[in-house]
Amino acid sequence: MITRRTLLKTAAAAAATSVIPAPALAQGSKKITFLTWNIIDQKELIEGWIKRFQAAHPGVEVEWLDKKGPDFGPFYQTQLTAGTPPDVINTQGALGLEYAAQGALMDLTPLFAKEPAVKARYDANYLGNWIYEGHNYMVPFYITKTLLFYNKPMFTKAGLAGPPKSFDEILSQAQKMTSADSTGFMTLNFDWLYWPLFAENGVQLVTPDLKKTAFNTPKAAEVLDKLAKSTQANAINKISWTGRWVEPNGAFAAGNVGMLHAHSPAYFFFKGQGSWVTPETLGVAQMPGFWATPNSHGLGISKGSKNPELAWEFLKFVTDQGQAGELAERRKLVTGNIAVDKATLAKLEKDDPLVYSILKTQLEHTDKMTGNWRFGNDSRVKDAFWPDVQSALLGRKDAKSALADADRKVSRELLRA
Repeated sequence: MITRRTLLKTAAAAAATSVIPAPALAQGSKKITFLTWNIIDQKELIEGWIKRFQAAHPGVEVEWLDKKGPDFGPFYQTQLTAGTPPDVINTQGALGLEYAAQGALMDLTPLFAKEPAVKARYDANYLGNWIYEGHNYMVPFYITKTLLFYNKPMFTKAGLAGPPKSFDEILSQAQKMTSADSTGFMTLNFDWLYWPLFAENGVQLVTPDLKKTAFNTPKAAEVLDKLAKSTQANAINKISWTGRWVEPNGAFAAGNVGMLHAHSPAYFFFKGQGSWVTPETLGVAQMPGFWATPNSHGLGISKGSKNPELAWEFLKFVTDQGQAGELAERRKLVTGNIAVDKATLAKLEKDDPLVYSILKTQLEHTDKMTGNWRFGNDSRVKDAFWPDVQSALLGRKDAKSALADADRKVSRELLRA
């Protein structure tokens, strides 16, 4: 992980290059680098984008680099330290906020002020996920948030008419589908993806100003205790609290888990492994209260870019209707470009109704997103909160003690911010 000291030092060294010179595009040969996060499967598409962009900008060269998640941070840190950061970067989740807080990203707010039509192309709530201290640092590349997948045959067998409408219904329905060889509910847990379980009970992690903890309450202890007891009763699969991506999605693909709370890309993973997954057997719903946690990919510009104006032109190009539309069609996803997503859903409604029903949830109730606090130290807050709560969920610690211990650790991180 990039350290605050490294990034602040790098950002200070790069400050002289952060002002966009007016004649930048007319100064002869220019080169920018585009760093993406594990999207090598779209090699043909991205190379096509680069070819078109270069044709429209004679003398410009775009170098594309792609790194898997574990390699992304170390690579970016190395380039920042060397003073040669990639010009346009694609990050996941709250990592962009951390980079912004540490001085690595260029503030896009003045550019939006000059080109309000560009800002207007993006869904405002998703765009807001990368606002740090009132400034925009990234734009949506492709967007996701959590929803509830459910196994219709297991629901029918248990005599359940439809998906749960409350937190307590999640637990009661999960218990009804639990047997010696099946469990009722599973969630992904990384990047705050489980937080809707708390939000639908009115539990907040921090105060609105992000200064103090707000989760160490009797209600939070009650929720945590219920989740722990359901886990011990096997109504909630323990992999919910120990797995990350492959394990929980693989378990749901096996066909003996009643509900999976995950973000939309999970569908393509478990569909590839689960022969039972069809439009007739897979149900799709919002979580109770319409709460969801986003885990979207964004695009930003490194503050140390030597060609920031060109980087801005490339960022706009990648997210305009043409390129975003191609990405949406190839990957069957939504992009945060309002016009593109409207057209994508209209086509999918006819061509693939199940994917349509999944992606439709990604554009609904975007005002009810949670787990997306604008922390500049999100990973440290997460690491402070999760271990004690995980211990309670697995029955190793009582809920009240776990929350008290987590409270002390998170409070320290908030003071450091």
